[in-house]
Amino acid sequence: MAQLDLRGKLAVLADAAKYDASCASSGTSKRNSVGGKGMGSTEGMGICHAYTPDGRCVSLLKILLTNFCIYDCVYCINRVSSNVQRARFTVDEVVDLTLNFYKRNYIEGLFLSSGIIRSGDYTMEQLVLIAKKLREEHDFRGYIHLKLIPEADPRLVEEAGLYADRLSANIELPRDEAMVRLAPQKDTAVIKKAMSQVRLKVEAARPGKKDRARPPKFAPAGQSTQLIVGADGAPDTEILDRSASLYGGYGLRRVYYSAFSPIPDSSAVLPSSKPPLMREHRLYQADWLMRFYGFSAPEIGEAATGGMLDLAIDPKLAWALNRRERFPVDVNTADREDLLRVPGLGVKSVNRIVSIRRWRTLRLEDIGRLCRGIDKVRPFITALDWTPGGLTDAADLRVRLSPEPKPVQLSLF
Repeated sequence: MAQLDLRGKLAVLADAAKYDASCASSGTSKRNSVGGKGMGSTEGMGICHAYTPDGRCVSLLKILLTNFCIYDCVYCINRVSSNVQRARFTVDEVVDLTLNFYKRNYIEGLFLSSGIIRSGDYTMEQLVLIAKKLREEHDFRGYIHLKLIPEADPRLVEEAGLYADRLSANIELPRDEAMVRLAPQKDTAVIKKAMSQVRLKVEAARPGKKDRARPPKFAPAGQSTQLIVGADGAPDTEILDRSASLYGGYGLRRVYYSAFSPIPDSSAVLPSSKPPLMREHRLYQADWLMRFYGFSAPEIGEAATGGMLDLAIDPKLAWALNRRERFPVDVNTADREDLLRVPGLGVKSVNRIVSIRRWRTLRLEDIGRLCRGIDKVRPFITALDWTPGGLTDAADLRVRLSPEPKPVQLSLF
């Protein structure tokens, strides 16, 4: 096999990294480069974009250290039995790429993952060494997201958290039995053990009110994971149950959902087609409801048909249409928790409503100014000058509130 130059390696290993969705820089304080100069972003090979909670778009160099792997996960294009072009960076090559891209204002950080080479310990050592060199030898202040190798020695996991802003270990399959069947070299219990270790270290690094000395930072942006949607037959409700248990049990910052994508020379045990991208989108919306709107996974699942979320309308509207006895709610007296369940009202809108109504009684036009669109909200609220009457229980309410299908450009060929 011909040796690849650095650009060739970057092309292979950036493309191989695209299947990992657990890549975001939210939840950490921004690290300024030396001199305090901000960094921009641009399009480029291996560069992905993520958004912080304040809406700031940041760019990351997203690559694998190598796509060689000793594991044979059926759903993975980089599995040992896959017939794909292979490449491997050296430690210094990743360090130099990161620094050069950073200095040119192409990126603000690094997302680094890898196939398993030699052993979990050896692979994790290489990933940690890259982060350590960037931080200690080059005073790199950018964002670093490292992929954990759960089988690695706990001491390596601990060291990784000292240099990385975020760590992630991917569960990948919602069902444990599917992990045994499709990824026989992986162990869900081992992955969860690594997650537990990270959670304990993150919590220990939080300074107490009476602490005089601040403990060393440990993965200040927390940890995340990824679930593949549509590879193992798990319905949406089962996926959400798994996510809820991960949030509660391991203090995850994010669960990412990645729609299964058929790979070349795939096994017959995998689906022959990918699920609709709208399914992935609905899972993200449901995940948002669990994290910020006070919904539980079982509540979201109430409106699911056969365990699957409605693809035509968002999960919050689907829940409200299924629970019409909870509506309408009075925007001037309802608890914040009840307002958060009104379709069309977001967290910011609800917070503003609660704040403003202390000084004045709200009318429908006031609510219209506080939310993006009043049409979805109107059937579910009452205000000083508005009651929906029978609109809340109207048989055709779903049709009225369903978005119009977007026009599709037909192909000439």
